[in-house]
Amino acid sequence: MIVCVAVIGQQNNPLFLQSFTQEDDDLKLHHIVHCSLDVIDERVNNPKRSGIAVNEAFLGLLYPTESYKVYGYLTNTKVKFILITADPEVRDADARNFFRKFHVAYVDAVSNPFHVPGKKITSTSFSRKLRSIVDNLGSITTV
Repeated sequence: MIVCVAVIGQQNNPLFLQSFTQEDDDLKLHHIVHCSLDVIDERVNNPKRSGIAVNEAFLGLLYPTESYKVYGYLTNTKVKFILITADPEVRDADARNFFRKFHVAYVDAVSNPFHVPGKKITSTSFSRKLRSIVDNLGSITTV
């Protein structure tokens, strides 16, 4: 089950964060997203130690918490996508598929001539498209 997704800008500024839970976990999810930025920076700055290919956008599992697993994706423009899931076992192929669709929705949103680059994404169309992606892939297939 996908719990939260986030888009983080080049300067580590939050551009979009959406929770898909009924509980009031927003502060906890913001904290998890913020902590994942350190892991992303470490993997990007030390690709040989992390085992990630230099040209690979999918960063894989960033870290697990007691309740969640956090996955990362880095675009060519250094915008970061964060996926937080409550599933104990998520296949990398499913997470990659989610990020591909998420990236397409993001590109559509920022291609809007009224969107100001580097500012928060406030598009309701983007939110609806993201909700649709989560609903279709929401229960990411577990191993």
